[in-house]
Amino acid sequence: MALRCIVSVLRFGTPRVAPLSTAPVAREQSAAGEQSAAGREATPGCRAAEGARPPLPVVDFGNTQEAYRSRRSWELARSLLVLRLCASPALLAHHEQLLHLTRRLLGQRLFDKLMKMTFYGQFVAGEDQESIRPLIQHNRAFGVGSILDYGVEEDLSPQEAEHKEMESCTSAVEREGSGTSKREKQYQAHRAFGDRRDGVISARTYFYANEAKCDSHMETFLRCIEASGRASDDGFSAIKLTALGRPQFLLQFSDVLTKWRRFFHQMAAEQGKAGLAATDMKLEVAVLQESVAKMGIASRTEIESWFTAETLGVSGTLDLLDWSSLIDSRTELSKHLVVPNMQTGQLEPLLSQFTEEEELQMTRMLQRMDILAKKATEVGVRLMVDAEQTYFQPAISRLTLEMQRKFNIEKPLIFNTYQCYLKDAYDNVTLDVELARREGWCFGAKLVRGAYMAQERARAAEIGYEDPINPTYEATHAMYHRCLNYVLEELKHNAKAKVMVASHNEDTVRFTLRRMEELGLHPADRQVYFGQLLGMCDQISFPLGQLIPIPVLVHKEDVSGDLEDSDT
Repeated sequence: MALRCIVSVLRFGTPRVAPLSTAPVAREQSAAGEQSAAGREATPGCRAAEGARPPLPVVDFGNTQEAYRSRRSWELARSLLVLRLCASPALLAHHEQLLHLTRRLLGQRLFDKLMKMTFYGQFVAGEDQESIRPLIQHNRAFGVGSILDYGVEEDLSPQEAEHKEMESCTSAVEREGSGTSKREKQYQAHRAFGDRRDGVISARTYFYANEAKCDSHMETFLRCIEASGRASDDGFSAIKLTALGRPQFLLQFSDVLTKWRRFFHQMAAEQGKAGLAATDMKLEVAVLQESVAKMGIASRTEIESWFTAETLGVSGTLDLLDWSSLIDSRTELSKHLVVPNMQTGQLEPLLSQFTEEEELQMTRMLQRMDILAKKATEVGVRLMVDAEQTYFQPAISRLTLEMQRKFNIEKPLIFNTYQCYLKDAYDNVTLDVELARREGWCFGAKLVRGAYMAQERARAAEIGYEDPINPTYEATHAMYHRCLNYVLEELKHNAKAKVMVASHNEDTVRFTLRRMEELGLHPADRQVYFGQLLGMCDQISFPLGQLIPIPVLVHKEDVSGDLEDSDT
């Protein structure tokens, strides 16, 4: 298996054991000062030794001699050649044809040798656990660790990929023509975008073949987790949920979650709460019950049983987190939920019917996730769940949250990924931080910009739904820093929370280091990590790795698109 090593994961020190803060932390809203004070009171003595620490060392990204002293002369020459070629628009536009031509001219054996000497050698750590070991050890000597991620893609033609996607994203009922899809068009399979690799050059793409193939992917992920555990006592490994099951389930679940959240916002608008921040939008339960009863969704007695002190507390109000919990698998409510279709005015079932086989496939997907999380817990490896396309992402995020509830009890073992090129990124981050506070589990996040921008924009325009991507580069940059600042504020008052700043952007890295110093987040706390793809950003990775004399984390991975920024 090809394992691409990346990242400089700058792991800063030893995690501290401190009680989780359940009070709100300082934020942008008007009550910021009071909230910050409450957060500090909730974790007294969290960083008692803070005053005695030396200041954060200055990192000089312009010192090329220091940045590249880990590289031998021939490696620098290779980097210059490969990166110059990768920057050529003409070569990028015709790379597949050029590769096929080169393979025919040289033959497979010479072609493989050429690739290993150039592109493969620049961006890929090796083919198996033994071949990656020298690079891992070499980088670790300079403070740079690794994230392990499987990096082999199935060689499918666009037509084969499209066929597999349409088959695996369509339910049995839809295929048989005995019913039309009730899903919104964003969450339906569309033939024009069946090949999810199109327009995506930095992220591994999986296509569903059968359950045996999903089991094979799981076994590969297990080997990566085990290898990461052996390579480091503070390792990471990355997984993609589309590798673990039929994507139809992710589409249908994403559709359910989106409709349920939209229903909440419709009720909020009726109560004059539209436009508030997601964490501040609180609905009066009595008014909500009246509205739901008028819609004929259920009897008043049934509705009142949904909103109890056990599920909502005694405040008399309900926020989006409370609302989302009502659709939780732990409640009976989810079995008979309906929502109003705002176009037709009719009530429609929220949950689609699954065949017996589809139910089994969904169960197997959840079981594979559980097996991977248990293995990661066993060997002490953090598991990063990569973000994917927006039509899968609501389900991926929700399933990751369920894993975090179960496994992030003492420390964050499961990391969710937040794509900051999305318009709703800040709401997603703030809601999940608040949920972790309420339920008492440890928050772990990887912040990325995103790897699917061109594809997402084209799909939204073609199919006819709102573009989910921020309108400009500047808006995405601001969104990344806004989300990052919020999470760093949380880390200040919660010593168990952790974040990976997955960015190739020097400005973002400098912003992070400055905010760490201002908030008193020292490298020795090991709460903040940085990630870059192997061979793409040495001028950032190695100066960061040498920031303090602590070896940094090592992963074996695939070209994890979620670690690559769109602005590098």
